[in-house]
Amino acid sequence: MTKGRIEAFSDGVLAIIITIMVLELKVPEGFTFASLKPLYPKIISYIVSFVYVGLYWNNHHHLFQIVRKVNGKVLWSNLNLLFWLSLMPVTTNWIGESHFERDPIIAYGVVLIMCSISYNIVEYFVIQIEGEDSALKKAVKSKTKEYISTALYFMGIGLSFINPYISLLLFGTVAIMWLIPDRRIEKELRNQ
Repeated sequence: MTKGRIEAFSDGVLAIIITIMVLELKVPEGFTFASLKPLYPKIISYIVSFVYVGLYWNNHHHLFQIVRKVNGKVLWSNLNLLFWLSLMPVTTNWIGESHFERDPIIAYGVVLIMCSISYNIVEYFVIQIEGEDSALKKAVKSKTKEYISTALYFMGIGLSFINPYISLLLFGTVAIMWLIPDRRIEKELRNQ
């Protein structure tokens, strides 16, 4: 199976996710910048989530640049990833509406962890069909960044019981870590 359809479908779903998130932002009731103040929690949660969806789109694009073929396991694992990403608008809105309360932050952290795990499952199944000597396997042999990200997500969930803002800071830290596209894949592409 070729990879074109999975890329096109994923791009479409991610575009819809971003559209849904922005539609949750409502026009302020007043006509001054001060009238934006009640919207700050929603704006901040939207920005963080937009960055996350953008990161997944970017890394997904890089991943499928190096992939040669897909099968049913890759398709289903990719749908699993898209499922968890599709929950971003709900948790984003919940965080904004609650003004960063603990339970919405926990739900958001769980979604982030599941997106991370799901992305790694996609990688696993791609490597499984392309082989242990595949370009992707060579590119992602070091998983340090992934392990650090997962640890920070878990810490963020745990620390939400103390201070939800610390959790947001940790989630934001992970996003910053991933802002640069996965250079491991770019490097492997250059070596081919």
